[in-house]
Amino acid sequence: MTTSPASPADVLVVGGGIGGLSAAFALAREGLRVRVLEQAREFGEVGAGLQIAPNCTRILHDYGLLEEAKSLGVLPRSMVMRDAVDGSELTRLDLLDLEHEYGFPYMVIHRSDLHGIFLRACRRAGVDLVTDARITAYENTAPGARVLLADGRADQARIVIAADGLRSVARRLLSDDEPVSSSYVAYRAAVPIEQVGRDVDLGEVSVHVGPRCHFVQYGLRGGGMLNQVAVFESPKALAGEEDWGTPDELDAAFAATCPEVRAGIPLMWRDRRWRMFDRDPIMTWVDGDIVLLGDAAHPPLQYMAQGAIMAIEDGWVLARHVAASHAEDGTIDWQGALAAYEAVRPEHCRRVVTTARAWGELWHLDGVARLQRNALLRARDTYDYSFTEWIYGPTALTPEEEPPMFTPIPLDSVDVADLMDTAEPAP
Repeated sequence: MTTSPASPADVLVVGGGIGGLSAAFALAREGLRVRVLEQAREFGEVGAGLQIAPNCTRILHDYGLLEEAKSLGVLPRSMVMRDAVDGSELTRLDLLDLEHEYGFPYMVIHRSDLHGIFLRACRRAGVDLVTDARITAYENTAPGARVLLADGRADQARIVIAADGLRSVARRLLSDDEPVSSSYVAYRAAVPIEQVGRDVDLGEVSVHVGPRCHFVQYGLRGGGMLNQVAVFESPKALAGEEDWGTPDELDAAFAATCPEVRAGIPLMWRDRRWRMFDRDPIMTWVDGDIVLLGDAAHPPLQYMAQGAIMAIEDGWVLARHVAASHAEDGTIDWQGALAAYEAVRPEHCRRVVTTARAWGELWHLDGVARLQRNALLRARDTYDYSFTEWIYGPTALTPEEEPPMFTPIPLDSVDVADLMDTAEPAP
């Protein structure tokens, strides 16, 4: 076994996605020598749009990166939820007022653009960026930790951060769990606006929720691009078939939706689709000097639009605790910093992962339950932030700063008889 000839690092970050790069940048700002090990041959991101809520734009502002992000993204005016069957509006957020409420904007941005922002920031900060480095194992040493690479090399540092995604190798040190499939499939598309062929309000984030499916669209890159996401329950995935979520299933899933949704389906990338997985929450993220971050620790379903945000928050919180653990002689109480990180982040992320699951169930209701959901959403005041306070406010650094959760409203609090009297038959 040979050791990497690279210069010594204080911190190794495994994974060069948004979570890994943002954590590397946050720690480099604290004066640490940071190296990122990415298994691909070059740094990059696959996907389309991301929604970045105030709890993340607040961090981008702290990093001095918000203006660059705003120049590449879109600041929508509103977020509107509609019924996917009849197209009627259910509820909305006034995103300009939301910015006033929380002090920072709600932004949508292409995933590769946000990744590029952090990649450039890491280069400016002197982060050592290494590609073609696939990690096969993690080991604690005394003190510190090391990683073993597929090519036989090893690399080590005082701390190793595993930002190695949904199928994290490092997570096996802490849990023998496996990813959980929701049997839902996502198709995506990000296309130039001139290819859309219909009028679309790029000033809103639009979400249509329907029986066993939903459809999201919003503008990207200054309104020059339309982002769409079509998600549905795959009968083939439910049946355990390997060829899941095929284009015929996509078309069938949205055949009974409103004209606005159906008009968007032909634009979807039909040769690329994603199974939707998460993992059951775990509350232990630290093994010696190895620590989980991002999807390695808390991969969510996407209904809360908080996956990338949680990873960015992880790095920010860890760096803040590292800064607080710096002694005058330059040494760091790493044990204390990791303990403080683990004291606050797992519980917050557990809330997001479990709420995302519940939110997905709510979006995809049918029958009477759909009518009850619609009635409850229509009754919500546009400027009622009781359901967002726990998630869009400042990122907690300690358990005491974590705000209380919202109080769910049961569906059965809606009078079913009244709904059946007024319900119109679905087309």
